[in-house]
Amino acid sequence: MGLLAEGTALDWPDAQKHAHQVREWGIKQLLQIWNKAKHKERDAMLWGDEIEYLVVKYSKDEPKVLLSLRQADILKALANDQELSDKGGCVPALQDLESQRVDPLPVFHPEFGRFMLEATPGKPWGIGFKELLGVETDMKNRRKIAKDHMHPEEYPITLTTFPRLGVPGVFTDPYYPASGSKLRSQFVPDEIANPHIRFPTLAANIRWRRGRKVQVNVPVFHDEKTPNPWKDPTVNYDLHNWPEDDDVRNGAAPDNFIHMDAMAFGMGSCCLQITFQAKNITEGRRMYDQLSPIGPIMLALTAATPIYKGFLADTDVRWNQISRAVDDRTPEELGEKPLKNNRWRIPKSRYASNSTYISTDARLRPEYLDPNLIIDESIKAELLEGGMDDRLATHFAHLFIRDPIVIFNEDLKELDLTKADHFENIQSTNWQHMRFKPPPPGSDIGWRVEFRPMEIQITDFENAAFAVFMVLITRAILSFDLNFYIPIAKVDENMETAHARDAVLANKFWFRKNPFPSRPMRSGGPSRAGSPNASRPPTPFGPVEDEYALMSVDEIINGAQPDADHDFPGLIPIVESYLDSVNVDVQTRCDLSTYLDLIRMRASGELWTAAKWIRQFVAKHPAYKRDSEVTDQITKDLVSAVVEIGEREQEGKGRGWKDLPVPDVGNLLGGFRSTGCGGS
Repeated sequence: MGLLAEGTALDWPDAQKHAHQVREWGIKQLLQIWNKAKHKERDAMLWGDEIEYLVVKYSKDEPKVLLSLRQADILKALANDQELSDKGGCVPALQDLESQRVDPLPVFHPEFGRFMLEATPGKPWGIGFKELLGVETDMKNRRKIAKDHMHPEEYPITLTTFPRLGVPGVFTDPYYPASGSKLRSQFVPDEIANPHIRFPTLAANIRWRRGRKVQVNVPVFHDEKTPNPWKDPTVNYDLHNWPEDDDVRNGAAPDNFIHMDAMAFGMGSCCLQITFQAKNITEGRRMYDQLSPIGPIMLALTAATPIYKGFLADTDVRWNQISRAVDDRTPEELGEKPLKNNRWRIPKSRYASNSTYISTDARLRPEYLDPNLIIDESIKAELLEGGMDDRLATHFAHLFIRDPIVIFNEDLKELDLTKADHFENIQSTNWQHMRFKPPPPGSDIGWRVEFRPMEIQITDFENAAFAVFMVLITRAILSFDLNFYIPIAKVDENMETAHARDAVLANKFWFRKNPFPSRPMRSGGPSRAGSPNASRPPTPFGPVEDEYALMSVDEIINGAQPDADHDFPGLIPIVESYLDSVNVDVQTRCDLSTYLDLIRMRASGELWTAAKWIRQFVAKHPAYKRDSEVTDQITKDLVSAVVEIGEREQEGKGRGWKDLPVPDVGNLLGGFRSTGCGGS
């Protein structure tokens, strides 16, 4: 989350009147950026990660663990230290004597929930392989700095969601009763959101534009004693505080679904995001396209969200829940009513998987694109007239079918082409699983690509492993000119598949069988199936359907089994071939292999996802009644286990986590030590 603008935010009836103006000015700002930066070359291959934390109030002596709403106080304390950092302070633990890289203190940002923090490195990471080995230390340091600026009983933990968020009763400190004029939720108070005017206005205007509250319905997990049909016992059908309270009486809370009604249930989730800076726009567009089909695979592999509002869900990841929590589509746009006041029926929420590819790659066949893509034809025409190519113009013309949700009155006085505020108003509220980011005006930043689908992991070791893996696969894509194109509709299907319980082992995903270009790879190496990479034939130009197949996550990550109907080599063997080709020194290679081994073992099922570990923790808890309910006691013990794991990681002692008295921790983390060469 970047800097938050100040000003007078317009309520939806007034904002709606200015939506066309904001889109029009946003396109003019985009064309200004395009014409200035389209030939930008030789930018550094930088990258950065974003970690999000839940801040919990936990004490062994208290009966409950609560969400702490002290975000503003914590950020204020952190900002004071940031001022010291700006004057030249550094963290000795992050100084690599060989590379002489000295990292400034990390940067902390506000997020939607007052119980959340976001942390990024003090400066972007570069291309050096040794820098990859500093990521975990940096992440551990961020967590330590955050903890040092909290009360003793507060902890920054990296669970995706708080298991008891929205349960009737007390789940925040301080306590506020549910409801309020912005969210109008029967489960959470307005005070749970960051008080900056942008956030309550965003939530209120999404609800206002929809004409009803958001409907976040997640299928409940049916255990042995879970009733069928199951009715969400937390829903109050007798509330009459707001007109929107009629939603549940009109079918918003169906049987067998956990029902949630506010943006906080989505945007209150934590994730791990990676942003890459390309050397130029062409390379950025290639990265955007080639990483898109990998997104659903990484969503399934990082699954960590099996609990909502005190109940086990029958899904393992957060994505669709956030999508529904910010879905501002009207009944007409949803296809529930004939079009009258709106221009299109829109098939996806503004938080969704990608709908376009954008590269100029000649291998991008028309069959991969969505033939029914909704775009604003007038905006596309303006972009084409301004010199933008058809493919990129189509991408932005699709994003700009959306209305701006938060408009500040002060920004409407005159168009400033030295800024990107109107463009970002639309761009930054299209939360797709990949984001293509033009250079900000007046900066030396290049064209960037943001990889957004991954779930946050419990430990910094895991988060570093997934970050490093994504950096390495991105470099392999560019180095070997890899081709992962499949039809965009199959990427959509894969995103849905990733939600299934234990999808990483139980489900298969569409993936391209042969990613190699017409020329052979520069470095060979056998796949698991034994086929040498360098001897692969050119990519065929036959029917598109012959180019991809259903594969398990294990096959996609580790390579096909000998009896498979394809011989995909696996993403990790491809990364290893890349490391061979660039002659990484033995020690660095060994240390990087520790991270790759974690990914490999998660994909094969040798290690559990966080979602599976949490499910097992609940299932084995003596207070669990096999009725799908996750009580305060279970939640407290779960958070206690997460805190213990974090404290062990901060200590940096021992070979691994196996001797930690936490149930099944070895199944989650194996025998890896937190940093350096090792294994299980």
